[in-house]
Amino acid sequence: MKKLKFPSAQAILLVIAALVAVLTYLVPAGKYDTLTYSETDNTFIRYGEDTPTTLPATQETLTTLHINIPLEKFKNGDIRKPIGIPDTYKQIDAQPQGVTSFLKSPIKGIIEAADIIFLVLIIGGLIAIMNLTGAFDAGIAWLAQKLQGKEYILIILVTFLIAMGGTTFGLEEETIAFYPILIPIFLAAKYDAMVALASIYIGSCIGTLASTINPFSVIIASNAAGINWTSGIDGRVITLILGLVICIIYIIRYAQRVKKDPTKSIIYDQKAEIEHLFGSDASKANLKLTARLRLILLVFTACFVVMVYGVSSLDWWFVEMTTVFLVGSIIIGVIAKIKEAQFIDTFVKGAGELLGVAFIIGIAKGVTVLMQDGAIGDTLLYYASSVTNGMEKGIFINSVMLVYSGLSFFIPSTSGMAVLSMPIMSPLADTAGIGREMIVNAYLYGMGLFKFINPTGLILASLAIVKVGYNKWLKFVWPLVAILTVFLMIVLTVSVYL
Repeated sequence: MKKLKFPSAQAILLVIAALVAVLTYLVPAGKYDTLTYSETDNTFIRYGEDTPTTLPATQETLTTLHINIPLEKFKNGDIRKPIGIPDTYKQIDAQPQGVTSFLKSPIKGIIEAADIIFLVLIIGGLIAIMNLTGAFDAGIAWLAQKLQGKEYILIILVTFLIAMGGTTFGLEEETIAFYPILIPIFLAAKYDAMVALASIYIGSCIGTLASTINPFSVIIASNAAGINWTSGIDGRVITLILGLVICIIYIIRYAQRVKKDPTKSIIYDQKAEIEHLFGSDASKANLKLTARLRLILLVFTACFVVMVYGVSSLDWWFVEMTTVFLVGSIIIGVIAKIKEAQFIDTFVKGAGELLGVAFIIGIAKGVTVLMQDGAIGDTLLYYASSVTNGMEKGIFINSVMLVYSGLSFFIPSTSGMAVLSMPIMSPLADTAGIGREMIVNAYLYGMGLFKFINPTGLILASLAIVKVGYNKWLKFVWPLVAILTVFLMIVLTVSVYL
């Protein structure tokens, strides 16, 4: 009998999309009214009735709508997206997503995710150009020699730096760029590709889970909850430090086992395939790190430095990031004296290598599109808030965290979840006798926890780059998720009783 093979990432996402389409027939459609600030005429616009209603942009209007958010948060641009208005949920006509909608969802998702898809394709082209120059191989050989006997430093450094990016400016989608670069380095250190994947992806997850000053999660959520974003920051810093230590120890323990005995690798059966795809080219093994190759590596590194600075300080997003990598690849081509025809051919082939990843991102976005078109997201939020209302505060805060974990499957966007849910969930803290910052922390921890395994998030796209199956990732990460769940529940419980 032929051995059953675990389905591909694309197949998993299509199954999930089909289940979500079925849910739109079973779960009642519903909507919260929403409020948007219009800067042009200094008014609020309320959506939810048959026609939008214009309201004066005053604190009194917000108080009347039971929205405990200072007016200046709207006026200074802290809250730009429509926010949910508490106590306005109502069922609407069902909007079931049938076969046609299901078939259209991947296409709609690809269109909506075009920005990140183009970033992925351009990065694929850049990596191909870098491989052509031989700079990677020379640089990896040099680094492997320098780290000999101290390879664990690589795990600590990568996980720490990416976690710092996650906690400060929400480094998530951008990590897609790091996999093709760092995997060969980890392989040269005698680790497997799972260690590289874990250091990057887990670093991003723990960083965004314990966001300290991340504007895309903690700041926008705090604003929507009507509190200062510094409220509760002490608890988040402690969670970040302890959580990061737990994750690094977990990764290093696995990495050392694999280094000592490669057969202990969860992906040992793919060892030859992955080393062929990402390992150093034997024909370039003796390449010296010449001045030209050093300059190429400097330009390549500068692309990431510029990207991180732009995103964190200049309000850049995907268009600007993609432009940086495109310009960087052209500069590298000029330095390496690659002929135009060869440059274009190599770049296009490199982009094609990541086309499968691009489709995964689009299909995952298509699941969210089905959810939005079926209008069941608000219904799930309404019932979730009803279930947690009136609980004892220790049970309440942990239930809120688990609710956010579940909701993040349907609404993986941290900023989207914040503006939709915070005006509805944060008032529950008042009745439970705890600070609203605890709801913000529960939102962060809940979404961050599920991000480790969320198939509608970035994990399937990341796995596709590393050529690792979702089942193998689950086998690797489940113990860590269990440990972090207990750790976060203890943190939240202690916090509400202090």
